[in-house]
Amino acid sequence: MLGIIAAVLVVMWLLGFFAFHVAGGLIHILLVIAVIMIVLHFITGRRTV
Repeated sequence: MLGIIAAVLVVMWLLGFFAFHVAGGLIHILLVIAVIMIVLHFITGRRTV
């Protein structure tokens, strides 16, 4: 789940950075959140429910 959210945030960052040139601060916040989500995903690993 975290990996999917991180991937979506990275895609949104890339679209905003290259396609739309939206406010730079918001785009970089999305990138930081995506990186944090990826790191959390690798730290926690896959746990069985």
